[in-house]
Amino acid sequence: MNNNCKMNKREFLKTATLLGVAAAGSSIVAAQPAAAGGAKPGELPRDADGNVIAGFERTKTDPNAAKGWQPFSDRKIRVGIAGYGTCQFGAAFGFQNHPNVEVVAVTDLIPDRCKALAAACRCAKTYPSCEEMLKDDRIEAVFIATDPPSHARLAVMALERGKHVASAVPAVCGSLEDAQRLFEAVRKSRLKYMMFETSCFHPDLHASRVRYEAGLLGSIIYSEGEYFHHFPTPLTGYNPKTKNVDENGWRKGLPPQWYPTHSNAYYVCVTGGSFTEVSCMGMPSIVPHLRPENNDYQNPFGSEVALFRTSEGGMSRMAVTWDIPVAEGERGRVYGQKSGAGEVNTERPPLPPGVDAGGHGGSHGYLMSDFVDAILRNRKPLVDVAQALNMTVAGIVAHQSALKGGELLKIPQYKL
Repeated sequence: MNNNCKMNKREFLKTATLLGVAAAGSSIVAAQPAAAGGAKPGELPRDADGNVIAGFERTKTDPNAAKGWQPFSDRKIRVGIAGYGTCQFGAAFGFQNHPNVEVVAVTDLIPDRCKALAAACRCAKTYPSCEEMLKDDRIEAVFIATDPPSHARLAVMALERGKHVASAVPAVCGSLEDAQRLFEAVRKSRLKYMMFETSCFHPDLHASRVRYEAGLLGSIIYSEGEYFHHFPTPLTGYNPKTKNVDENGWRKGLPPQWYPTHSNAYYVCVTGGSFTEVSCMGMPSIVPHLRPENNDYQNPFGSEVALFRTSEGGMSRMAVTWDIPVAEGERGRVYGQKSGAGEVNTERPPLPPGVDAGGHGGSHGYLMSDFVDAILRNRKPLVDVAQALNMTVAGIVAHQSALKGGELLKIPQYKL
């Protein structure tokens, strides 16, 4: 069971210096997907060139990360984890290190990877599939780090079994029907659902969110985000036809705007708002697997650039590209009506002792900790189902617009 992961063949995360107060903006470069290779247990995941996958290098631990953290509960949430692919994503967010978590079961469709995930999470119990693991009544919450086409289906199944859900991105894979099913399942169950969008806890985006919530930016007039990743050959993924990992998995020919959350976060995760309509342009690709006759999606585009109207009435340009050889990285900026001047603490919240910030801009530990805290305190997680779908579904509709030559289309809205 391959996880979805963000890698970069050239360069790891570069955290941009926070823009000055007068600029009232946010900019970040984040990690990218690279060719799948798969690491041996205990080794760092590497790309096809032998380089450590960007976002997963061993970085210096911040000795002050736990400063100010206050325990308030002795309860341990019993968690099950699904997915340990090329990037070993199931273990990357540190559930196994949180003082209020016990990882009681893990699963992966590839037996060797399942065994490695169990070792990484210090967990003795394994299952051959997520479907089997969800029958375990000991499990209170699950982290779904499987391939995107299974995210919504497994999340709904977990919610119906009475389990809280954390999911890797995107929340759904190209299906508006799956989006509605997921939304209704969360609303009906009244359980916690959180999408682990890594951009949301990048330092600069977090700082912009704090300034926005403090009223220092006013309404956002213009925002933009870019998820640039060049791959001339398809990245590997789990192939249900072969029941193995190969180049004919879910990634081959994936419409760019079906993987929109890293860019769309630069508006939705700053403001908590949404996109209401979109006009999107796509350019037919010369890359063979991005030709419609060569992929199961019949997708002709390697690059798609969307112009959104926001729920505040502003404008947002969000680009996702697979076929620009010199473009790599994740970036975003926001520009508000106000200068952003004013004193406000933009530091990210403290992490529990033993939990590292981790990869992808030091976002992993913060996302996991927020999810656990939301369960313990019975509060809304940062990226709840409404935000998750407002980020994801906007991209699905954007791809529809691109297929129609940029026709302006309305976007479904999600609000709890």
